[in-house]
Amino acid sequence: MSRHGAKKHSESPTAENGGILCDDLGFSGEEAYKLLRTNLVFSFTDSESCKVIGITSAVRGEGKSTTSINLAYTIAKTGRKVLLLDADMRLPTVAKRLDIRRSPGLSDLLVGESGLNDVLQPFRKSTMFYVIAAGSLPPNPSELLGSDRMQTVIETLSTKFDYIIVDLPPVNIVSDGLLLSKLVNGYLFVIKQEQTTRQDISEAMRKFSIVSAKILGFVMTNAESGKKYYKKYMKKYGYGYGYGYGYGYGHRSRSEALPENGDGTENEETNRST
Repeated sequence: MSRHGAKKHSESPTAENGGILCDDLGFSGEEAYKLLRTNLVFSFTDSESCKVIGITSAVRGEGKSTTSINLAYTIAKTGRKVLLLDADMRLPTVAKRLDIRRSPGLSDLLVGESGLNDVLQPFRKSTMFYVIAAGSLPPNPSELLGSDRMQTVIETLSTKFDYIIVDLPPVNIVSDGLLLSKLVNGYLFVIKQEQTTRQDISEAMRKFSIVSAKILGFVMTNAESGKKYYKKYMKKYGYGYGYGYGYGYGHRSRSEALPENGDGTENEETNRST
């Protein structure tokens, strides 16, 4: 998605012009997010404590922010109190997409310039959905996310919400998202069909392995549902047993990003993370 040319709504949709919330994506899109919500909720055995879920991808433009917004919104529709936290303080998009103010936000909270009540924003379409935007762009986002103050903020917010969805930067671009591995219950990893490569995913899984991160599942965007290679790929990595989701904004029918050989196997071996 281009960061330039703000007038191109098709490249940077907002809640006002449609195309971002699952309510506007049609039946298939909405049902896909409901399936994601259902499987995610049932992946946790403890129903009492707050669940903190990091959402990231390998590189930019794979749909992680759209997934974060819609997962938070879909969970909130069930009556659970949900916070969407934009922790991508380098190139934040949540505020623009939801048509809310960007600052004060997380960065301002972490440096002590604003209080919690100053940065919490209720979302107008749901009384159970709140947002903390990224805030003023800091020169040191990694230091802020890895600080003791960040841990304190997450612990405080966990007493107020049932779910905290954290939109994180792509792990192959910067290490910011990995710094939260001890603060989140796990990660959802977003893959975009026809864009994300096996090499991208292998590198991301290697980095997750280094910090002993828990992968809750994979989300495939721009995908045709029921692709056999997708299910096999999830099994190959040892994740996503019931927690892999394919959905598409319009169900485009094009060539696959991870092609297979005629015998049904992938045509290039991908190393499993250890």
